[in-house]
Amino acid sequence: MLKDNCIINLRVWGDFACMTRPELKAERVSYPILTPSAARGVLEAVYYEPQMFYLIHEIAVVKRGRWFSFRRNEVKKVVSRDMIAKAIVDPNKFKQILAGGGAEDGTQRGMLALADVEYLIKAEILLTIRAEPRRDSLDKYLGIFTNRASKGKCFHRPYLGCREFAADFEFIPDHDVQSIPLENWPQEDLGIMLYDVFDPRLRFKGANVDPDPVFFNAKVVDSKMNCRPDQIQMLSRRNPVGGA
Repeated sequence: MLKDNCIINLRVWGDFACMTRPELKAERVSYPILTPSAARGVLEAVYYEPQMFYLIHEIAVVKRGRWFSFRRNEVKKVVSRDMIAKAIVDPNKFKQILAGGGAEDGTQRGMLALADVEYLIKAEILLTIRAEPRRDSLDKYLGIFTNRASKGKCFHRPYLGCREFAADFEFIPDHDVQSIPLENWPQEDLGIMLYDVFDPRLRFKGANVDPDPVFFNAKVVDSKMNCRPDQIQMLSRRNPVGGA
């Protein structure tokens, strides 16, 4: 299924990271490693078009980081569509969300996150159903991504899980990948992990993909986590049996 035609390697690091576990989203708790969906978000911050997508092959751990906890101010409400529709008709009906210490819509919540982390993302560029043969090609998007990442260009600042945890990045050529020292993390079963909010198996079939969380059993072996859909068992509500 995968031919490894357009492989890219991006080194990413940051002072903080929190890839929130979905079952612990009120009091946030991070996964112990960068998730494939967070890695995809980093790559899309550098370059993204609807005609292509990134398939994460592997996440290597350069710095595992350390756990730390703190409390921060958050909000309990979001702006709904109905609220926006009413505000368009009558701006006076728009009710602001009040945040901050002691505010009506604000609250303090705990977070267990990671500090001082660094990862090496290995991914493949593939085309979506929107790609047009005369205009779009893998070589085209590989060249654009390589050029942008090598010069440090991005559409918005990449982040590690939560948007406030900004990240730096560096494009790594294939011949330099082996020279990057990895963390001493021999082997560990991390359990069920979110792979992505979009099922990549549907993209291979040339289908438009709606949000549908996909999970997999994450394992670290020699400081690397294998994320290739054709080599891991993936589970979702639409396909509970798993498989690529």
